[in-house]
Amino acid sequence: MDDAPADVWERELEELFLRIGACFSRVEPRRRIRDYVRGLLGPASRKNSWQLAEWAGHATPDGLQHLLARSRWDADSVRDDLQQYVADQLGEEEGVLIVDDTGFVKKGDTSAGVQRQYSGTAGRTENCQIGVFAAYATGRGHALVDRELYLPRSWTDDAGRCRAARVPDHRVFATKGDLARDMIRRAHDSPLRFTWVTADAAYGQDSRFRRFIEDLQLYYVVAVPKSQQVHGPRIEDRFRREAPPEAWQRLSAGPGAKGERVYDWAGALLPIVQERDGDEPTRRRWMLARRSISDPDEIAYYLASAPLDATLADLVRIAGCRWKIEECFQTAKNECGLDEYEVRRYTSWYRHITLAMLAHAFLAAVATLEREKGVVTTTLPTSWTSHRPRSAVSWQLAVRPENAVITP
Repeated sequence: MDDAPADVWERELEELFLRIGACFSRVEPRRRIRDYVRGLLGPASRKNSWQLAEWAGHATPDGLQHLLARSRWDADSVRDDLQQYVADQLGEEEGVLIVDDTGFVKKGDTSAGVQRQYSGTAGRTENCQIGVFAAYATGRGHALVDRELYLPRSWTDDAGRCRAARVPDHRVFATKGDLARDMIRRAHDSPLRFTWVTADAAYGQDSRFRRFIEDLQLYYVVAVPKSQQVHGPRIEDRFRREAPPEAWQRLSAGPGAKGERVYDWAGALLPIVQERDGDEPTRRRWMLARRSISDPDEIAYYLASAPLDATLADLVRIAGCRWKIEECFQTAKNECGLDEYEVRRYTSWYRHITLAMLAHAFLAAVATLEREKGVVTTTLPTSWTSHRPRSAVSWQLAVRPENAVITP
């Protein structure tokens, strides 16, 4: 595999640093930001302040620790510049915003937001922090574009604990759904171009979340639990009892690590809600099911709100985009140190996470640039180093040839 020329990476990274330069009033934090992000993109075995400082040629980690803890700069301003960068590099009109959360396993009880809580990342209850994230995806690429730290009530109800972790006084308890809605609203007001939102069942099962998306004049495909009620019956019962065999269609939800993600899908248009849609609705609501080919008893369910001309294949494509945020998490953790911070304060968490997202967005943008130029590479250039020395529903039926055999 050929690496991209180091000067291409350097030029693109310098352009990114110029974008965020106005967020810093002094030259020292601008220089440290450059060293920090370069370190996140570099080969350090662990991306904490000590190893990043060593990689950048600093005698001690004090400067980088000061950058995260006490230096004067606004991580939200950098996030806004990051969204503009992603919009410029990856943006398309039919973009998709993806919401999900991920866990950061931590020891002790002093890091902001930490407690024993369920982490989908670990698949069990862990002592961890939970971050709620938004990713932006188009046919050109995908990247993380926003983040919020979830603070359980054990934190927001304890003013002394919050003061010790430098949690702002205005930060009150907010559910993960509340945080997700805040990020969707910000993205809607940002330069990011998107018409769809997708999320897993933790968010999709909330009717307020779905209505919020519709109120923004956006569309959605969201996962829901099998117990979700749809005009009365549970969604699982509606599909198992009512879906005719010919409703199931074999469709791809997009490429994965092992090829196309192919499942059997069924979808049905739901009745129009007159009091919400009026006499001339501009959207239709759906229920969907995704059935495993190898294990037909394994079925996942979705609700959707879509344009009038949307097809089942369109909704399957949007549902498949949800996996892209998992790819973002994996790359940002493996390549950019998203989860390798050693900070306890609230502000420091936002600063590290934002800079790791910035590094990840750079990788996504350069990968897109290389792909569109016909260059194949997934690694940083081996010659790229620090500047410093290292140290009543309507079922949608498949169209089949006459006399075709239909199997349940």
